[in-house]
Amino acid sequence: MRTLRDLFAVRTRELPSPVAPGSPAVEAIGLSVRLGQRQVLDSVGLTAHAGEVVALVGPNGAGKSTLLAALAADLPAGSGEVRIDGRPAAAWSAPELALRRSVLPQSAALSFPFPVEDVVRMGRAPWAGTEREDEDDAAVAAAMAATEVTRFAGRPFSALSGGEKARVALARVLAQRAPLMLLDEPTAALDLRHQELVLRICRDRAAAGDAVVVVLHDLGLAAAYADRAAVLHGGRIAELGPPETVFSGELLGEVYRQPVEVFPHPRTGRPLIVPVRGV
Repeated sequence: MRTLRDLFAVRTRELPSPVAPGSPAVEAIGLSVRLGQRQVLDSVGLTAHAGEVVALVGPNGAGKSTLLAALAADLPAGSGEVRIDGRPAAAWSAPELALRRSVLPQSAALSFPFPVEDVVRMGRAPWAGTEREDEDDAAVAAAMAATEVTRFAGRPFSALSGGEKARVALARVLAQRAPLMLLDEPTAALDLRHQELVLRICRDRAAAGDAVVVVLHDLGLAAAYADRAAVLHGGRIAELGPPETVFSGELLGEVYRQPVEVFPHPRTGRPLIVPVRGV
């Protein structure tokens, strides 16, 4: 029976070349997606470049997770195109795609009680049989240290809390060391400290030359850490640009159907978003 490592141990696959800073890591061009009878994305255009963090924000049902799944080539486009590393996503084999992009889904579920370290090591499967296989131990150790999960390396994944599972899942993505990271609500189950930790990791990866696309519900985190934010509304991108430019009270109030006030942070100048309350 073939193992996961056997699947990726194909020596004819094309390994990724170093990505030049500022070059497109992933592009959506006129991307439309239907799920059942519903048009979830409608002619979306988005590019994430090497060295930047792009936040996808918007209300529930706006299409954020669908866009992320389409960018990962995990969801087929109804029309338009997704390009990864300069090539149509469909042109890459699954093992080649796994060398170029890593994906963190919203939920982290495993049917078997794998130890935490083994779960993180799963992120190294795409590199099996390549010259970078020798990096496995160092990549796993570094990813676990960055996400602060080293101390439960031997614990069963199933015995962890929701927040601990989320950090282990992120460690798996980091261990994969793909130049494009696609993260779907990575802070949803986390406390304040670890929310900040995750976004600092995103910034660190961008500083190292990776492209990071992250779905966030917390506009404050998006404003503080993203280079650019795409505000989704009704399956389209309503605005795209630096948070200090696109996060206006008028736009956010319309998109979220909740009046908000936007203030510059007194030290950083980054936007602070506060709902208008009657008390």
